[in-house]
This record gives sequence, C-alpha cells and structure tokens, in this order.
Amino acid sequence: MSGGLKSGVTWKEIAFRKIGTDADLRTIERLSADIWTDYYTPLIGSEQVHYMLRKYLSLEALREQLNEGYEYYLIEETRKPIGYFAFQFRESQQLFLSKYYIEKSHRGKGYGRRAMDLLIETARRLGARKIALTVNKGNRLALSVYERLGFRNVEAVVTDIGGGFAMDDYRLEKGV
Repeated sequence: MSGGLKSGVTWKEIAFRKIGTDADLRTIERLSADIWTDYYTPLIGSEQVHYMLRKYLSLEALREQLNEGYEYYLIEETRKPIGYFAFQFRESQQLFLSKYYIEKSHRGKGYGRRAMDLLIETARRLGARKIALTVNKGNRLALSVYERLGFRNVEAVVTDIGGGFAMDDYRLEKGV
C-alpha cells in the first residue's frame, strides 16, 4: 500500500520531500555515512557501523527497500538535505518507522516532533493503529526522545544481521 506523506510538506524553512531518484538515494547514502560514523561508532563500534552502512544504506540496499514498499523522505532545511526518515506500512496495521536520522548540528530544533506529526497523520490515513520502531538499547538519547513523543517499550529484540553482528534493540510502539 502506498500513499505516504505529501511530498514537499513544509514547516518554516524545513521540507520533507519524498525521494526515489538515484541522486536522492546517493544523498541518503552520504548522509548515512556521516551521521552513522559520528553517532553510532561509540555505541556499536566502527566495524558494525561500516557493515550496516553497506547492508542497509548502500545505493543497492536503498533501491531494494523502495521496491519492498518503504517510503524515504529527505529532511531539507532551506533546500539543503540535513537528514532523512523511512517507513513502511505493514499488513499488521502498523506503520514501521525504519529510519530517522538527522545531522548533529540540526538536532534539537523540533524537526523530529514535526516529522512524527506527519507520520501520525500518514498512519491514520493508511488505516494503521500504531507506529512501531526499534532503537539500540544503548541509545539513551533516542529512547528518551521517543518516550517524550509517547512511545512505550514493548519488548527487547536481538536480531542476527549476519557478518558476526547483531542488533540489540528495544521495540517501541505508539498508538495512533
């Protein structure tokens, strides 16, 4: 099922723009490398960061996710890409927020709350009953942000992702 956010939705100088071109996917690939290397290396180590970037955020992986029904949106401030998010509507009547990343210099400006408002609108329009996501157990900052946004921790999940690595996460949910 498709029909996610309205492309080009703006809020002040911020725009959430649905993507699909290889140029946009390359922008996400570049943003991911910068954000993940900076933020996740202390949490999971550089080897796992590089592995996950190749496995989940390479051009080929992003194309495959688009084919699987994921919708990607660039977050742009005055037309400059500063982050992105991705979600997938699932048969279990949930909107799964797969990714939400923003450059360090743009965090704490309320963009996450605005993106969440748009995701809630989209979830309701698609008939979802909840929004679900996973967060690394050591990512205290993200956990506190999602808690403030009304998410609750429903379970611990360890997922083998290959290459000798695992994701050690909490699954969070929020009713819509």
